[in-house]
Amino acid sequence: MKTIKEILSDLQALSDPEYVSQMEYFGIKGGKALGIKNAVLKPYAKGLGKNQSLSNELWEQPIHECKHLAILTAIPKEFSESIAEKWTSDCYSWDLVDGIGMKILPGTPFAFRKIDEWSKREPEFEKRMAFATMVGLTLKGAKQPDEKIVQFFPIIERESWDDRNFVKKAVNWALRQIGKRNPNLNLQAIEAAERIKLQDSKAARWIAADALRELKSESIQERLNK
Repeated sequence: MKTIKEILSDLQALSDPEYVSQMEYFGIKGGKALGIKNAVLKPYAKGLGKNQSLSNELWEQPIHECKHLAILTAIPKEFSESIAEKWTSDCYSWDLVDGIGMKILPGTPFAFRKIDEWSKREPEFEKRMAFATMVGLTLKGAKQPDEKIVQFFPIIERESWDDRNFVKKAVNWALRQIGKRNPNLNLQAIEAAERIKLQDSKAARWIAADALRELKSESIQERLNK
């Protein structure tokens, strides 16, 4: 297994300072970034393999790409609730939140419970974690039955007032992904969006209008009804 020192040396060799400005353009800010594209980082992570101890060490490094390697090398069954809380509170960028919520948390036994907790948090990225995890669970195919996924609708409706960019976009994202899963959830997501549209907030109206536009679209309806 490579040491942290060796990994840091490898990352420096893979760095692309010009790509950092592109990361910032897409709102990936707040950490020390080397500018390594996912197309380069993912194969490197695959070579490291899954190792939760290494993952924990990588997360503690101040370099943004190390945190992504931490996500890619984590083992969900060994990812404790205390680790989840620490990593969530450490997040300073939406891409870290989404990586944890989609790649790690769906494989943990506490994901559903934490969604409700995080959705009520004040910090923007902690709250986003709730909705990124919804997406992760929704996209795990038939492993999660509709009966569990529909539990997300009341949370989505309750939090649609939040106008903060990284929250409202995540709420909208979760609603759209649920509604694209199958015809049954599509109908329920459209009904939820119609209720959200009636809420007296700019964020709710945007979330609803954008979701309805996609969920009712001809392309989505055709795919779901094949």
